[in-house]
Amino acid sequence: MPELQRLHAGHAPAVLAFEVANRAYFAASISDRGDDFFDHFADRYNALLAEQEAGICAFHVLVAEDGSVLGRFNLVDIEDHAAELGYRVAQHVAGRGVATATVRELCRVAWARHRLCSLRAAAARENLASQKVLIKAGFVPVGPADPTHLGGKPGTWYQCELVRQP
Repeated sequence: MPELQRLHAGHAPAVLAFEVANRAYFAASISDRGDDFFDHFADRYNALLAEQEAGICAFHVLVAEDGSVLGRFNLVDIEDHAAELGYRVAQHVAGRGVATATVRELCRVAWARHRLCSLRAAAARENLASQKVLIKAGFVPVGPADPTHLGGKPGTWYQCELVRQP
């Protein structure tokens, strides 16, 4: 059974393998991370861990029984009991409810562990799968997202009030 885990240093090899294996798949619907991300992965990864330690963000990975990463689920820019949600799942589990179930779980974690009351997430207009995940997880559209936030693509902000979550 996959498990949502808070990101730690030991996840680095599996996270890198996940990003490399799914790079082309992700680039088809969201902005590519670019070669620099992969060339300087260790530095960037350590910076993420430092942000998490400072309480600015909370990074999570969905880990399969074999230790591989099936997805990344992040709470970024935590401030005033709110944060932005970002996520991505591996191509081989896409369309199977993994993202929806894990976003729902992360909403519970955001409320219980981080005392967040509100999450928002942006989805590109052409990324219908992400829009469906957000709606099924209890998010509602609240307005247009700045295309610079979505790699130049038009999209919509979605919001979820966690105090209403079970």
